[in-house]
Amino acid sequence: MKLRLYTHPESSAGQRVQIALNLKQLPFECIAAASIDARSYQRMNPQGLMPVLEIDGRPFAQSLAIMELLEELIPEPALLPRDPLLRAQVRSFAQLIASDLHPLNNRRVRGYIAEHFEADEIRQDNWYRHWVKQAFVSLEADLARRPVAWNFCFADMPGMADACLIPQMQKARDFGCDLSSYRLLNAVDAACREREAFQVAKVPFASAEGTKEKVGP
Repeated sequence: MKLRLYTHPESSAGQRVQIALNLKQLPFECIAAASIDARSYQRMNPQGLMPVLEIDGRPFAQSLAIMELLEELIPEPALLPRDPLLRAQVRSFAQLIASDLHPLNNRRVRGYIAEHFEADEIRQDNWYRHWVKQAFVSLEADLARRPVAWNFCFADMPGMADACLIPQMQKARDFGCDLSSYRLLNAVDAACREREAFQVAKVPFASAEGTKEKVGP
């Protein structure tokens, strides 16, 4: 199975997929989406957003859908727990990040409010921090009600929830958000950052003409 991931070095959605591929110990090529002409990229993903994972030449978009597909194709090591109730908790946690928080704070949204609502950098940062706080309070509460105080989000090993959380925490730090009050989220973040699958998630990107294989840990 040949895997090619098209994304951007600063894309947290792309990093989620990189982490998932690493956790599943799958080799893949990481391609800079900017090196593809716009029409070719939109043929892979009509929405034009990142990431796209090509599996044997067939493109798939949306980070959570990609992770679910990887889970179905390669069940082990698992990204989701076996218990269906716990699986629902993991999906809820991941979707809060990928579906509720991230879309409000990505570059195209901030660019739009800057252009059409005269939001300067300070207002944009306030917008970003407001939605981060709303989401992170809920994420911390989700971890607080877990049946077991695992080292990772919902298991003894990192999975889908962790792959979504860690890039989003880094993005929040990059924007100067104060994350000190989120004790459980920070504990998971620290545990994940000790794992190679997370440490190598920002890999060297190649152009479409000169791809470079990257083998997951």
